[in-house]
Amino acid sequence: MDIQHLVDRLEELIDEGRQVWFTKLTMIDEERALEIIDQMRISIPEEVEKANRVLNQRDRILAQANEEAARIIDLAREKAETLIQRDAITQAAQNRAANIIEQARQEAEQMRADADNYVLEVLREFENQLVKTLSIVRNGINKIVQDREAARARAAAEPAAPSKPAEPPKPPSGRVATPPAPKPAESPVEVGAESKSE
Repeated sequence: MDIQHLVDRLEELIDEGRQVWFTKLTMIDEERALEIIDQMRISIPEEVEKANRVLNQRDRILAQANEEAARIIDLAREKAETLIQRDAITQAAQNRAANIIEQARQEAEQMRADADNYVLEVLREFENQLVKTLSIVRNGINKIVQDREAARARAAAEPAAPSKPAEPPKPPSGRVATPPAPKPAESPVEVGAESKSE
């Protein structure tokens, strides 16, 4: 996925976050933020690979520029030698030949400079994108960490709920059972009396 698209998604996520009152903190969806950061970790190596391709392209451009410059200089020398031979090595011919060679050298230097400027412009643009991406990723991580710490601080500051006093046991529902009436005491029997009656 394009790193710039992921940066835009992270910015949207931060913009959609809820501001914590009386603070500079913003509550964001941690799961979505971590998902975007993981995708960035995958995409950044791809961007580095693009940079390597640009560097390789720079080498090819410079090689082509050097080849073209060498070809121009060789043609200029051949033309200069032709002029010198044709004009019987006159001073004017030598001066003209020197001018042709100098012009060819300047054109070759300009080609090299243009190639370097092109590559520098591409690499600087790529560097700016990476710096912006890393800055947004760091800000997102810092916000997540700050939100976590703020939530933990609020949880630690909240007083514990007071425990309710134990309620006395309730009497059982329905009729209340009455205790049984005490039995009357039995009178003692005298053994002697029974034997007399017999």
